[in-house]
Amino acid sequence: MTALLPPGTNRQYQGSRYAAWFLALYGVGWIVSGMIHSFLPDGGAGTIAGLDLSHNRKLILGLFAWAGATQIAHGIVTLIVALFYRSLVPLFLLVSLLERILLSWSAWIGEGKVGGHHPPEHYGSLIMVPVILLFLLLALRPATTKSRGLQ
Repeated sequence: MTALLPPGTNRQYQGSRYAAWFLALYGVGWIVSGMIHSFLPDGGAGTIAGLDLSHNRKLILGLFAWAGATQIAHGIVTLIVALFYRSLVPLFLLVSLLERILLSWSAWIGEGKVGGHHPPEHYGSLIMVPVILLFLLLALRPATTKSRGLQ
């Protein structure tokens, strides 16, 4: 397995262990969301997002399945970073923050804004922006050895 994954970098991480654990939970959230989009009969498009599936049902379900596949892959890599490569936690939190900002912009201002309807993910993205920012700041701030949690 060492050919696939290099040795861990947790000892090089200087930030808060809480930021790393948050990233791990965030990764699990991506995996769960991806599984919903990949394996629910409607991918959650109708049952969760409340989208009208009477027009272009196959296209909508195909897009949800595609999104689910990318979410599962993203979640697995995020979880691996949080558990074994903590020196990359700040980078992954920064990318996650950028992603949530762009998702929020798209949902509320840009092309994703659809006739006043907002599925739960639109609200979740807005909530996650300040939360991710908080954990990014914790990851960037040097922590004490005790709060770094090198285990």
